[in-house]
Amino acid sequence: MNSTEFPTSVEELELHLSEPTPRVIEVLQQLDGDVMLLGAGGKMGPTMARMARRAMDAGGVKRRVIAVSRFRTASARERLEQAGVETITCDLFDRAELERLPDSPLVMSMSGFKFGASSNPELAWATNCYLPALIGERFAKSRVVAFSSGNVYGMVPVSSGGSVETDPLRPDGEYSMTAVGRERMYVYASNRWQFPLALLRLNYATELRYGVLVDLAQQVVASNSIDVTMGYVNVLWLRDANAMSLAAFAHAAYPHVVMNVAGSEVLRMRDVCRRMGEHIGKRVEFVGVESDQALLNNGTAAYAKLGTPEMRVDTMIRWTAQWVARGGELLGKPTHFQVRNGRF
Repeated sequence: MNSTEFPTSVEELELHLSEPTPRVIEVLQQLDGDVMLLGAGGKMGPTMARMARRAMDAGGVKRRVIAVSRFRTASARERLEQAGVETITCDLFDRAELERLPDSPLVMSMSGFKFGASSNPELAWATNCYLPALIGERFAKSRVVAFSSGNVYGMVPVSSGGSVETDPLRPDGEYSMTAVGRERMYVYASNRWQFPLALLRLNYATELRYGVLVDLAQQVVASNSIDVTMGYVNVLWLRDANAMSLAAFAHAAYPHVVMNVAGSEVLRMRDVCRRMGEHIGKRVEFVGVESDQALLNNGTAAYAKLGTPEMRVDTMIRWTAQWVARGGELLGKPTHFQVRNGRF
């Protein structure tokens, strides 16, 4: 399917989300070695692993793509294996299991803990700070791309266009503090063992089963009054996020680099919901007053290295509204993007 064809099934959607870009094919042709994705059982990991596999196949590269996770559902693991991705079940906190993982020259570290950080802060600190130290030591001879979060910046004026990589970090709340800690531990490991590192500050990847647009579409479909206090947001289509993340392997460096991975537009939530309502024939009501501050990332600086997002915002909005209105499969994991006090 192409970018204008609405996916009518989960398999069509995942094929679309895992379709590699020419840049990803080129990067994985040029960099030698297997790709390992740690924490690959989450929302991004499965389609990113499939994209890496498809990129290697398209480029004639005979190397492994290895997805590592606890894999709490057998079906997720089976689907990856059917797509040619090797899988390993591993508790990354278990040093013995971590040591048994095969060496891999290219490591994508996706592990993190966000929702529940306020009620279970010790697990948030362990997952987001202690675990990166273990991963950094274990893969000290690898090229590492590690996920961070746009939450490290805190909220900024909407008029600013979003935080940039050189802005000071102003974490607000337990999760955001641990996200800064995650970065610090990866950088410490990179400095100690001198391995190339790229930190990706991701802001709101979205697809048809999960994301800010899904949260909004569910409210529109249910005819709920929508609170617009958090009135602005930027979102990034998951295929673009996957492609940009894999392309980051080519730019991991020592000393480390930081790149924002974010959509190219600041979206006004009120406008997004109205457009969704038009697509599915629903009138939308709003409550609240839009704040002049929001959690926004400016990803422009990284586009020259990672590629410019290809998915049009209008298509994202239309597809998401239609998918939710038709009762398409959802992951049931709200983003809580409206949170303004840092408590997740």
